[in-house]
Amino acid sequence: MDGRASVRVGETVTGTVVETGRQVKVRLDGDLAPAPAEIDSLDMSWTRRGEGAFRVGRRITAEVVSVNARDGRIGLSRASAEHPELWAFLKGKRRGDVLGGTVADIRNFGVFVALDEGPPHPVYPGVGFVTIPELSWRWFRSTSDVVRIGEHVEGEFLQFDTWNGEARLSLRALLPDPFQAFADETGTGQRFAGRVAKVVPFGVFVEVADGIEGLVHKDEPGAAALVGTVREGESLAVVVREVDRVRRRLLLGLG
Repeated sequence: MDGRASVRVGETVTGTVVETGRQVKVRLDGDLAPAPAEIDSLDMSWTRRGEGAFRVGRRITAEVVSVNARDGRIGLSRASAEHPELWAFLKGKRRGDVLGGTVADIRNFGVFVALDEGPPHPVYPGVGFVTIPELSWRWFRSTSDVVRIGEHVEGEFLQFDTWNGEARLSLRALLPDPFQAFADETGTGQRFAGRVAKVVPFGVFVEVADGIEGLVHKDEPGAAALVGTVREGESLAVVVREVDRVRRRLLLGLG
């Protein structure tokens, strides 16, 4: 019997380390023994690195995090087996659940949130994590313009990030999308007296309403010369060319 077809993501398995390196190769027990199994570097261990946790011959318990349908290769995570309470907590969450917590740290790649419920993270400042795009619908220059350390926030649960043992959250999902409200009242050909928000090599972004910016592409008639002369903050008359609800994109022409 080939056990590869019977194993599922989320199951806990046992085996023996047979090779170490950038990836740890494991010979699984029982019917799973023929299946190639390995632990990627990010899934090895958060708390026991450098302590011989993966020496050849060591018996380990790990969670299945992936099964390659083409070759049956099984991806394992040792981190999940080391912190079963955290994994059980995160597995119990469903997309759309609302989780509250306190902003614990702000980085250039996102925001860590110490959740009100559940166990703490063994390595990171918080179990909750919000990527930069999920902080707000509106454009902002600095993360501190949206949240601050120590502030209590609520976010919608998006997914269980098994690579990092995190609850990926979205703050903006709990807020109305200003672009959709703008699109409800705006059509092609409508004119606005806008404000230049940003000048880039391919055109000019113009704010036409609070938090709503559209692009005047340099290929628009008269726009090429505008790119080199207009400055941020200047007023600019524009006309709507296209409102794309799905991509949240507003294309403008000079009006």
